[in-house]
Amino acid sequence: MKRLIPDTVFTRLFGLVVAALLTTHLVMTSLLLFFGPHFSRDEPPPRPPLERAAPGTSLRPTLAPGDAARQPPPPDNRNRFPAPFWLAQLVTLAIIGLLAWYGARRLARPIQQLTQAAARLGDNLEAPPIEESGPQETRQAARLFNRMQDKLRQQMAERSRFLAAVSHDLRTPLTRIRLRSAQLDDTALQARLGKDIDDMTAMLDATLAYLRDESQQESWQMLDITALLQVLAEDAQEQGHHVSVDGHADSLLTLPGSLRRCLDNLLENALRYGERADIHLQQTGDTVGIEIRDHGPGIPENRMSSVFEPFVRLEESRNRHTGGVGLGLAIARDAARRMGGTLTLHNAPQGGLIARLTLPRDAHGALYQL
Repeated sequence: MKRLIPDTVFTRLFGLVVAALLTTHLVMTSLLLFFGPHFSRDEPPPRPPLERAAPGTSLRPTLAPGDAARQPPPPDNRNRFPAPFWLAQLVTLAIIGLLAWYGARRLARPIQQLTQAAARLGDNLEAPPIEESGPQETRQAARLFNRMQDKLRQQMAERSRFLAAVSHDLRTPLTRIRLRSAQLDDTALQARLGKDIDDMTAMLDATLAYLRDESQQESWQMLDITALLQVLAEDAQEQGHHVSVDGHADSLLTLPGSLRRCLDNLLENALRYGERADIHLQQTGDTVGIEIRDHGPGIPENRMSSVFEPFVRLEESRNRHTGGVGLGLAIARDAARRMGGTLTLHNAPQGGLIARLTLPRDAHGALYQL
């Protein structure tokens, strides 16, 4: 039963009001039926006065022509309600039922808005606040939710500023270490120190780029996704990589910068670990799917979710000497969420890893509609 009728606040309120109305009408109808005035649709005709016979004569009943063919009198319908009564009952139930549906929907709407806002908050901290309307309880809940969203936004901004400051300040001691390592006589030690410094510098640069992407504000624009993938493939081909693109999709409303960064990181990840990349574009209904497949070793199933965490590298299955600090997939997933989409990974049956990016064609409406 729960599969057919969802257990929501609207369903409970509407069901309660309808049950109360039905019970009230049944009770009132029963009381009128047994204790109320009697109704009759066909009252029997009045009987004619009795004739008295004269003294010394007898009164014989006489039948007028056609009396024998007359039908018997209709049954007594005094305990039945007339048709207008039932029609009035049905109209009353319909009107009150519509009013109950409208009232229950209005009462449940603030809770639905709160649920949708919570879902948006998980994808985008910059989502607009909830409208503080409705009864006092819902206005208070909306006010507290908006306050919580503001605090979360402030904390995330402070964290980003702190990490950016630390990453920036670390450049100075790294520069001094690089200068001092150049004065070493041991060339092998100097080379190892230089590589460590390069790795730390690359990590700092990636961290700053990651934090910069989090704090950057973009505007929604219509974008030709097919043309963008062709440009990315041509750029990679000019650098000597093997990249193929197939499929077509209509233009979509998205964040161009976030989409470009997401695809850049996915394509770079595929080329770094899989030598070549095959891009497949597909449009299904209101969504657009982009699959980027490499031909590398793939990822173990038990580590599939952990690769999205920042600074996570899988040395067991990925080449450690090809670069990267473990932020590419984290940046790509955050960008996908910012656009209202999803990013998933799974191993291809023929070998290699498939990264699938699914985006709504109207992501702005999906994220901000109340």
